[in-house]
Amino acid sequence: MEKLFIKDLEVKGKRVMVRVDYNVPLDAEGNITDDSRIRATLPTINFLLDERARVILTSHLGRPKGKTVPGLSLRPVAKRLSRLLGKEVPLAEDCIGPKVKKLVDKMNPGDVILLENLRFHPEEEKNDQGFARELAGLCEVFIQEAFGNCHRSHASMVGINDSVPVAAVGFLIKKEMEYFEKAVNNPLRPVVAILGGAKVSDKIKIVENLSKKMDKILIGGAMAFTFLKAQGYEVGRSLVEDSLLEEVKVVMEKARKNGIKFYLPVDFVVAEKFDPKAATKVVTFQEIPPNWYALDIGPASTRLFVEALSDARTIIWNGPMGAFEMDAFSRGTYAMVEAVTNSHALTIVGGGDTDVAFHRAGATFGISYISTGGGAFLKLLEGGELPGIAALTNKQIYEEKRRVLVGRSA
Repeated sequence: MEKLFIKDLEVKGKRVMVRVDYNVPLDAEGNITDDSRIRATLPTINFLLDERARVILTSHLGRPKGKTVPGLSLRPVAKRLSRLLGKEVPLAEDCIGPKVKKLVDKMNPGDVILLENLRFHPEEEKNDQGFARELAGLCEVFIQEAFGNCHRSHASMVGINDSVPVAAVGFLIKKEMEYFEKAVNNPLRPVVAILGGAKVSDKIKIVENLSKKMDKILIGGAMAFTFLKAQGYEVGRSLVEDSLLEEVKVVMEKARKNGIKFYLPVDFVVAEKFDPKAATKVVTFQEIPPNWYALDIGPASTRLFVEALSDARTIIWNGPMGAFEMDAFSRGTYAMVEAVTNSHALTIVGGGDTDVAFHRAGATFGISYISTGGGAFLKLLEGGELPGIAALTNKQIYEEKRRVLVGRSA
């Protein structure tokens, strides 16, 4: 059932809590190194400011494990957000309690405040209802914009919905879901999925689900070795999940029966040790030396994959082709970045490492959409439901209740 959208609500002058995902990367000095997640929420914040709402922002940062960790304070975020909005965004000293309520009560229309890190309280990750009610007591409207955390059943994501009058999605989540619908559920064909990364266990459900929907699936990264070993090939000391060999065979057979073209690398860049200074060579997939690691797809694999993308009208990518953080093993990933960027397809990229690769290559301009959520994006690719969205107010039910209330007052 369709969820309420921020534009469906009357927010003028109201206290509106927006759950954002400001879990941004920080350097050793506590400076933000990538503010793309903050910028992604600006359309919703600016809409609320134009409506003269009182905007209360909530987020987590890092993993403080229920304790106050000064290095994980949202203070750098408040500072960056103040600069981006062109107005002061004060940081509350906590996210609940009498002092926070007093600060919220003093807000004027058009004000914005940021509450301190939600995860300084252990109740947040436990989806504690008492904690959720305290958060809900600060607002009249709740807007969900933390797509990157929507796969988590936390108090600020799920529990709060039981206590707020109304809860809707903002511009960011609406955009995320629309692009996902275009890419997976209603794509222009041929549609190609590129899957990489380290572990098959992280992606096996995705491969199985996409095997029913894609025209082609390209497998790279370390996860390719479990697929190769399942077919009887030796892969040296490369990462393999032996417990999944039989399951991988079943998935590949299902893909074949569904008419999906399934691509695995045909050559690799290998090294004797996982070291950027290690000597490397290129070998075919049948010739990986017994004591060597395969750490990137090779040039023939790159050409094969690029050719597979040549007629694509929709491309979904999650996971790098190798250990791209080391220059010696980055060629495959960056070659695919270039191919995807130069394609004439609708291109959707999701997952932290893949996102990093595009940013490092300076190629984000050529992508239709880069998702702000790693785990949430993966959950959708699996065909799963996102608790943080499922718990929001259903539009049809909301409108039916409004009609009843209007009828009673007539």
